[in-house]
Amino acid sequence: MNKIEYIQYWIDSAEIDFKAMKNLFKSKDYVWALFLGHLVIEKLIKAIAVKNNVQSIPKIHDLNKLAKKAGLEIGAQLADELDVITSFNIEARYPDYKNEFYKRCNYQFTKKHINKILEIRLWLLNQIKK
Repeated sequence: MNKIEYIQYWIDSAEIDFKAMKNLFKSKDYVWALFLGHLVIEKLIKAIAVKNNVQSIPKIHDLNKLAKKAGLEIGAQLADELDVITSFNIEARYPDYKNEFYKRCNYQFTKKHINKILEIRLWLLNQIKK
């Protein structure tokens, strides 16, 4: 794959997860909606890393570490939001966290974080276009 195809690969993959995230939210499967929201952001950051000629994209899920590696300049507020979204990857997957996370993932909690994911997604897509 050339650079443009590789960037498009990450964007397309994020779009598939974005659609699934919205469907899971509609069906009230809040934990997995947030998990996929994390993947949407992760994949778009990886697209930016490719755009910025990062030679080796780390196979990690920490969004702040990925953003730094991708060369994104983010403020403290966005860094905090990325930390929260990163936690959705861990809390949805590991049994020690899962039960508590399920209790927190009601409509209001999930809607609030889905809205943040939507904002960050649009910002990242704009970063890709620059």
